[in-house]
Amino acid sequence: MTDFAATKAMFHLPEGMIYLDGNSLGPLPKATAARVARTVTAEWGEKVITGWNRAGWMAQPTALGNRIGRLIGAEPGHVVLGDTLSIKVYQALAAAIDLVPDRKVILTDSGNFPSDIYMAEGLIKSLGRGHELRVVNPQDVANHINDDLAVLMLTQVDYRTGRLHDMQALTAQAHTAGAVTCWDLAHTAGAMAVDLQGCNADFAVGCTYKYLNAGPGAPAFIYVSPRHIETCQPALSGWLGHEAPFAFDLDYRPGTGIERMRVGTPPVLQMAALDASLDIWDQVDMDALRSASIALTEQFITGVEALCPQLTLASPRDPHARGSQVSFAFQHGYAAMQACVARNVVGDFRAPNIMRFGFCPLFIDAGDVDIAVNVIADVMDNALWDDPVYKQVSGVT
Repeated sequence: MTDFAATKAMFHLPEGMIYLDGNSLGPLPKATAARVARTVTAEWGEKVITGWNRAGWMAQPTALGNRIGRLIGAEPGHVVLGDTLSIKVYQALAAAIDLVPDRKVILTDSGNFPSDIYMAEGLIKSLGRGHELRVVNPQDVANHINDDLAVLMLTQVDYRTGRLHDMQALTAQAHTAGAVTCWDLAHTAGAMAVDLQGCNADFAVGCTYKYLNAGPGAPAFIYVSPRHIETCQPALSGWLGHEAPFAFDLDYRPGTGIERMRVGTPPVLQMAALDASLDIWDQVDMDALRSASIALTEQFITGVEALCPQLTLASPRDPHARGSQVSFAFQHGYAAMQACVARNVVGDFRAPNIMRFGFCPLFIDAGDVDIAVNVIADVMDNALWDDPVYKQVSGVT
């Protein structure tokens, strides 16, 4: 079993703060600053350009990808790191479309993160081959999987409500219909156990700045199933995805295996931050994490519903039907969240009315939940949110 008291001691958390926003940006591991400083001074400073070989920078995208792979149930050698999540969505979807050339429908849901939808729309326009993006309600996805479907593109956990899709069932249904799948793990990687291999997923993408605690702007990752990896075509044919990048050929040839999904220069400093965070994650049992997460979210829902009748649960009540976040709806949700933040309980807001709270047992415990519930109750009972200062909407909500 994972010692969550020990992992909590590995994070820097501001004094007195209950941080329930690790589903948006994970907190800083205490080892990260020294790890990044070492990369800056001992590697970049002393090795300069030789760091690509001597410090192993060029190999880090796949080495770190393998460590993430354990958390998401991927086969070794089938996850690579780099670029942004939107770029990886574009790559995965483009490769998936090419595997089903005689079909034109891409299916997603209205709970998908907007950037995924935007990338799909942009790809469809660029291809100009008559593809159609169908956006349906999350609960209706299964009813729209049929024999005209090319790609099922879903985010496993709804970023607003925390609603959890059944990856195994929907992937099996899509395959039966002759379609392929692209899964966005932004709100599941590091939040709960994922089994890409067991679910027979085709493609998956995710980020490292949320539950994986690699810091703002940290790189994304992409997974490709072994059955596709030697035949899928990278739509973004960057030089580091080339079979021989330093041959500097003028004609592109995709690299071997997951290397073909690399695009540009690896973000060395961000990879150092991720490396430090993964030193913590290497110690974590994902089943134990999920059990602890469910206990925390159940405690939170029970407490808030008992003390805050003004708030309406927007997440699934069944803990096995949601990720590691809890959302409540409130007409003045933005102001209420700002009032909570001012009192050192940090969550975030998602339009139009969602107060969102994330729970990572690596640094949140039952005592933190009790404090958070009491602060939220104070904000609601005394209408502390009804203050003009909390109604001024910032650029980032």
